[in-house]
Amino acid sequence: MAPELRHLRYLLAVAEHGNFTRAAEELHISQPTLSQQIRQLERAVGVPLLDRGGRTVRLTDAGAAYLPYARRALQDLAAAERAVHDVTDLSRGALRLAVTPTLTAYLVGPLTALLHARHPGISLYLRELPQERIEPALLADELDLGIAFQGAHLPGLSAADLFTESLSLVVGDLHPLAGRTEPLSLDELAAVRLALLSGDFATRVHIDAHFSRHAVRPDVAVEATSINALTEIVRYSPLATVLPDALTRDRPGLHTVPLDPALPARTVTLLHRESGYRSAAARAFTGLAHEWSQTQLPTREHQLKG
Repeated sequence: MAPELRHLRYLLAVAEHGNFTRAAEELHISQPTLSQQIRQLERAVGVPLLDRGGRTVRLTDAGAAYLPYARRALQDLAAAERAVHDVTDLSRGALRLAVTPTLTAYLVGPLTALLHARHPGISLYLRELPQERIEPALLADELDLGIAFQGAHLPGLSAADLFTESLSLVVGDLHPLAGRTEPLSLDELAAVRLALLSGDFATRVHIDAHFSRHAVRPDVAVEATSINALTEIVRYSPLATVLPDALTRDRPGLHTVPLDPALPARTVTLLHRESGYRSAAARAFTGLAHEWSQTQLPTREHQLKG
């Protein structure tokens, strides 16, 4: 008897949870049925795939060797189903997109509007994720595209540069630095009380690395996990923050102050799986993202590379 696709799904669920009960709950089947189906799979391949002897269910050596092929078979089937349902005239379709939190604040709105205006039949499934979760999700075929930052990406991913992003100090109307055009030295910055993103944001890591290189110890009064919270804090308090210039553009009550030395610019990239099926929706969004980058980011430091 050859293994069936449901057997592969069941094996992946048990391997993920390390427990038959939780896997059965996720799959909406009974635990005895799940156990029976896994034993059918083991009989079909001729070896035990799971070690049931401990407190948790673990893969045997044979199971660990078998699992990547099972996962790939399910991914290929899902890609085949999307290919069958993909309509090249874009009258319908679906796009699974993830964006890092900082970029969500100023990219998602205009790009979604552009996609809907050009291709209203495409459904967008959007997730806000840190970059370290976007890349594995792309490789696992849980996403079609990701927007993140240039760097050492995981093997199997392809990155296309969109634009470079610069960051500055941001203050509110009532801050003494509001309206300042002369660059602020890092020595001066050390005396400015700051509200910054928490350390699990790529933007905060970028900022901290800059401060560390120049031996500056910032006075961080507030840490937040929300861009909107930061902008509101700065708008109504004497605190300052550091954010991308594009995020504060056209937002009343916020002012950028240049720094000397400036924070290094970083390149925003569009990520996709090299070997994955690229739907018409994904190809269309890729074109729109490049178009928007060239036409809607007019300042020199935001121009598309290349």
